[in-house]
Amino acid sequence: MDDLILLKQASVASEDSADLFESDVLVENGVIKAVGSSLDSRDGTRVIESKGKVLLPGLFDLHVHVREPGQTSKETIKTGSEAAINGGVTGIVAMPNTVPAIDSGGMVRSVLEIAGRDSRIDFFTTGCITKDRAGEEMAAIGGMKEAGVVMITDDGSPVENPQLLRRAMEYAREFELPLASHCETMQLSGAGAMNEGKRSYKLGIPGIPSISEEVCIARDLQIAAYTGAHLHLQHVTTARGMEIIRRAKNDGIKVTCEVAPHHLIFNENDIVNYDTYFKMNPPLRTEEDNEKLLEGLIEGVFDVIATDHAPHTEFEKKQQDFEDAPFGITGLETALPSLYHHYIKEGKFGWDLLVKRYAAEPRRILNLDKVSIEEGSRAELVLFDPQSTTTFTQEFMKSKSPNTPFLDKELQGSVDLVVNGDEVLLDRSNGGA
Repeated sequence: MDDLILLKQASVASEDSADLFESDVLVENGVIKAVGSSLDSRDGTRVIESKGKVLLPGLFDLHVHVREPGQTSKETIKTGSEAAINGGVTGIVAMPNTVPAIDSGGMVRSVLEIAGRDSRIDFFTTGCITKDRAGEEMAAIGGMKEAGVVMITDDGSPVENPQLLRRAMEYAREFELPLASHCETMQLSGAGAMNEGKRSYKLGIPGIPSISEEVCIARDLQIAAYTGAHLHLQHVTTARGMEIIRRAKNDGIKVTCEVAPHHLIFNENDIVNYDTYFKMNPPLRTEEDNEKLLEGLIEGVFDVIATDHAPHTEFEKKQQDFEDAPFGITGLETALPSLYHHYIKEGKFGWDLLVKRYAAEPRRILNLDKVSIEEGSRAELVLFDPQSTTTFTQEFMKSKSPNTPFLDKELQGSVDLVVNGDEVLLDRSNGGA
């Protein structure tokens, strides 16, 4: 990258203030050297006129599927990382439901070796709670911790045996690892493919009732309370589930939780013409759930925003009917523009909330170094243009998989620049490539 970059009159976002403050920001050799007004540029400095654009810390996604090893036709560590960059995300945590599953220290080391070669951003991985995510025997948690996992989860496969889950939480507690839970009661979900309710009945699609998620949330919280483990609840979708979590937090249970942008923005009524790009697990719930989840995000019941980026091939998604198509949508590239378009632009929440929930808190949960825009900090920056627009064509997107409801749609705002240390990862700013 250029040894010196000066962003002039950027509107700087922080988790600590609802107000943006206009400032120049000087980056030298990957470090923020100065933040202030009317900073001078030296010879050789690249000046980026940033007035009216928002400068924020690099985002961090706690819930991403990259499909490598085993399903590289859907995504790879390299393409998933590039998709993240395209969306202003400079750190991701990969889920372990690969083929084979990431359930041993050897598998962890193999994945991190690939990431060290192929990823231009901070790449972390989870490990399985149970061997092969089969729910029958605990995985080698100690070996995976030693190899570098930051969390354990059987994401996509709930641990149905409560005794096994209890023992796993006890091990996770001793190894100081969060245990992340995909909350679903499979006997209640059955063969469901969307939220159970009037809409599913009208479409003739088997439904997944909200209690499938809520019963499991309540159970896992009780086990966490008993063991003292750090429980992280993934992709919460229902208002009642959120209220169960709120009460648990008030009772002092060590729990964090996440909400996905698609569960805020879309609901069951968006499923028309049996469009499989709206099929995900947990499913899109009701309009009332949308409203309550948004309230929970603003109030702080939800600790983080996470996309649950879940790529599938176009053939899998579009050449099968709704019931047979796989669950999941992509989200790394669309999260920031969609949250700006639907919420920040409309005044429903501010940049401070987005920075807190999609940059700062995910890192804090994993005890990672803070990323901030202040003198002396490592430069991990995203420049976002609210006046521009982004159209999510397949040509624009870096993910291998186009399975998003935003495909070919235009959203307000665009990611113009992404800096990670001494490397410019993406540059659409003035004078950029």
